[in-house]
This record gives sequence, structure tokens and C-alpha cells, in this order.
Amino acid sequence: MQRYDITSEMYDERYKEEQRRKYCKVLQNFDVKGMVVLDLGCGSGLFFNEIAGKAESVIGVDVSIKLLHKAKEKADVHGNVSVLQADADHLPFREGSFDGTFAYTVFQNMPRPKETLKELRRVSKGKGKIVVTGLKKAFSLNAFMDILEDSEMNLIAFVDDESVNCYVAVLST
Repeated sequence: MQRYDITSEMYDERYKEEQRRKYCKVLQNFDVKGMVVLDLGCGSGLFFNEIAGKAESVIGVDVSIKLLHKAKEKADVHGNVSVLQADADHLPFREGSFDGTFAYTVFQNMPRPKETLKELRRVSKGKGKIVVTGLKKAFSLNAFMDILEDSEMNLIAFVDDESVNCYVAVLST
């Protein structure tokens, strides 16, 4: 939390293009039209502009209050986006709350990514889709695949593309 609070002022400038490449890879084959979406680790809300116009509603969650202040500014532009400070391993949502869940650049910050993925599964609806990424500098391919396999979800798409500096997985519950 402290690290992201400190970098909040330069977050967009530093990560905007890298994050946008990830969003484009995923959204080529993932339609959020009419979905209730969770953007876990929403940071400054960069993803909101990509999905708010199509989704029914979007909830952005982050642990950094300073990043959430920036995300709120972006959320306020849209009538269907809200932000909330919460811990990714203990989300304040009922089971089956979301049709689509996105966790971009989150797992490397979590002490137990397998538990984080279980929590994402818990808040996802049956037949919901979950997108997670794993930074290559933080995870070997085998380590990332181990996290996915332990989830007991179906891997429906996987991207290993150098242009995004991470592995991208789309899972279904």
C-alpha cells in the first residue's frame, strides 16, 4: 500500500502504455457488454475508460487510498463506476457478485496469490470469467501455471506475449 501511495502521482505516466497493451490483448476476445465487473487492483482507474461504456457497472478496488483518489476522478466521469478501498484477499462482496473480474498486475503484490485467486472465484458468478496477469519478472511460467491449476477453474485463453511483459490468463468458474 505504501509503495503505491508514494508512486500515485506518477502512476499513470509510468504505467499507462504498458497497462493499455494488456487491456487490448484481453478485450480482443472478452466482451464485457452488460456485465457487472470487478477491477481488482484498479490503481488510478486506467481500465475504467476501456470498459465503462460497455459494462452494466464497474467496481474498482484497490488498497492504496491515494491511487483510489485518482481512480475516483476517472470513475466520476462515468455513471456506472464506483471505487472502494479493500484487501484483495478479503473482498467485501457476496459470493457470485460479478460476471467478469479483472486483476491486472496484482498477483506479484500478494503474499499468497493462490488464495487471492480463490477469493476472485468466490465473488464471481457461476460461468463468470476471471482475467489475471503475472509479471514475468515475478513469476516463471511454471510458477504462474501452478497458481492457475490450483484454482480448479477452466483456462479458456492464455497469452504469453513479450509486448505485455506478463502472462495473461482468462479463466472461467
